[in-house]
Amino acid sequence: MYLNIIQIAESFGVAEEVVEGWVRNEGLPFTPDRDRMLFDRTQVANWAAARGLAAQAGFLAPTASGAPAGGGIEPLLRAGKIWREVAAAEVPGVYEKVVAALPGATPPIRALLTQRLRAPGGVVVAPVGRGFALPHPAARIALGRDSGTVALLLLREPLLLADPPDEVPVTRLFFFIAPTPRAHLDLLGRLSRLLSRGLLRELVVQGAPDDEIFRALATGEAAPGSSGKETAQ
Repeated sequence: MYLNIIQIAESFGVAEEVVEGWVRNEGLPFTPDRDRMLFDRTQVANWAAARGLAAQAGFLAPTASGAPAGGGIEPLLRAGKIWREVAAAEVPGVYEKVVAALPGATPPIRALLTQRLRAPGGVVVAPVGRGFALPHPAARIALGRDSGTVALLLLREPLLLADPPDEVPVTRLFFFIAPTPRAHLDLLGRLSRLLSRGLLRELVVQGAPDDEIFRALATGEAAPGSSGKETAQ
């Protein structure tokens, strides 16, 4: 199976220019095809394995990939943790700490993700109203079924946004990194639905203890119509 340079770049979460640099300087094997480069999947996987990147997914992963182990948001939040009394200026630093502990990712990939987050516009903050927002990496990322995380940031001061959807200051952030582009859309929708109603939203607003938030999240996903049992490929 051959992949193009766009697919290779998305698989590793890097720009196409980085892949071109790997070809020139790191011996990434490719097959010339007219005015483009094609990459044999097996050759790329072997090249990546020799450099500690074999755990990554995207187009290099086994075809059966889905949400991380557990299938729900609760285990993702346990991995990313609940961060309390975070100053607005400290938010980017928390994002980087979450990436540093990203399950299923090797140190080189964590470093690449951190670099992407630090770039201008590297994080998109999607406000969902009522004081909540869902920040996430701007670039499409394909990490694989065993990777992905959600972190809850409880801010001690509002985060200034250019275009908030209502008049409620944003003080609650669910920062997430999904394992695949498709799972990204699924997770964005599931979080939005869970925060639009019910106990979970109220507990997060109140800054309830971690265990109460975990239980409410698990209960909310298990409720009929929540789509909490769905997985994204």
